[in-house]
Amino acid sequence: MSDTQDTPTPAETTATTPDPATPETPQTEAERIAALEAELGQMRDKWLRAEADMQNLRARTKREIEDARLYAVQKFARDVVETAENLRRGLDSLPPATEDEPEILGKLRGGFEGVERAFVTMLERHGIARLDAQGKAFDPELHQAMAEQPAPEGTEPGTIIQAWTPAWTLHGRLLKPAMVVVAGK
Repeated sequence: MSDTQDTPTPAETTATTPDPATPETPQTEAERIAALEAELGQMRDKWLRAEADMQNLRARTKREIEDARLYAVQKFARDVVETAENLRRGLDSLPPATEDEPEILGKLRGGFEGVERAFVTMLERHGIARLDAQGKAFDPELHQAMAEQPAPEGTEPGTIIQAWTPAWTLHGRLLKPAMVVVAGK
């Protein structure tokens, strides 16, 4: 630019900006091949990365679809296991069997126990499993401690001495923790 002007003159513009019509400095054939091979390497790298991303996306999508299929009924299953627990509570509230009990009471107890067995078997067929906690070591992943009592003689601290409800899982994933009483020190 000149000292008196703020805008560049046409001669100054041409000197700073390359003319697209004029070719760049001619390259040798070896330089051109090397540049093309470098560009090919970059494109190959981009392509491989895109392929890896697509494979990861396919695997993640497949896993998410499988999880959705397996665990879509989780809320329903939680309600169903509540019904199974209520059935067990009903059976536990019956008086213990005796030899002189009325025949009807024995038949009712047997019928309800049969219904419970069939119900739990049906749940297991669909991936819902009951895990009894009584006598096992406390596991915070499966058990919810409702109380702690002094350990009875011969019982290790941290052992479950009473299970109010069992733990329930859906295809291995915790559905409902067991409500337990744990032996303290």
